[in-house]
Amino acid sequence: MTADLAMISIAAGHVTLTDRRTRRRWVAEFGAYDIAAVQVTQELYAAVTGCWPSTIHDRRLPVVNVSWPEAVRFCNAASRRDGLRPAYALTSGDEDVVWDVAADGYRLPTEAEWEYACRAGTSRPRYGPLDDIAWYRHNSSERVHDVGGKRPNAWGLYDTLGNVWEWCWDIYDAETYGSYRVLRGGGWFDEHWSCRAGVRRRSHPTFQIDDVGFRLARSVGH
Repeated sequence: MTADLAMISIAAGHVTLTDRRTRRRWVAEFGAYDIAAVQVTQELYAAVTGCWPSTIHDRRLPVVNVSWPEAVRFCNAASRRDGLRPAYALTSGDEDVVWDVAADGYRLPTEAEWEYACRAGTSRPRYGPLDDIAWYRHNSSERVHDVGGKRPNAWGLYDTLGNVWEWCWDIYDAETYGSYRVLRGGGWFDEHWSCRAGVRRRSHPTFQIDDVGFRLARSVGH
């Protein structure tokens, strides 16, 4: 395991999620899990896959221009590298992915796990003053920054707000948007209102852009 795969252990719990578009609120429960302290870096992505998909190459920058299926395949490849049981089975096409919930391999966090970890025991939209904890449009000079450059939250997670949006496992709203997946966290080009723990964004899983990356999680206790 490299420093880029340092994981934070989170106890089982629950979180109330909200969607401003539909004004829906729901409680999501989850078991104990680990989540990476930082977003997947270009260095780690290249070490596992041999690829550098980002247009600007720098080992400590978060990897971007990665689609949801590519993030899923990375999780499986990193699991095999580290002797873990892959979490995903790709059955027929990139969008048809089955999650083996009993596997101990790396995976994308659910949006409930992501928000709970982001909040780190707080109930506020942010775990600190935004300029101290996040790269966003006001302070980023409109570019991505190295992971871990801002203050972490109380549980030791960096950049959960700002820098790059992060793919989550969940489908956003199957009835309205089909296979679109959830993105969380806000990015370096976003205004302050997008960089809040409860903000949900959606995107087609094939979407690749320079302000979307991802962070690893693992199930524990099986």
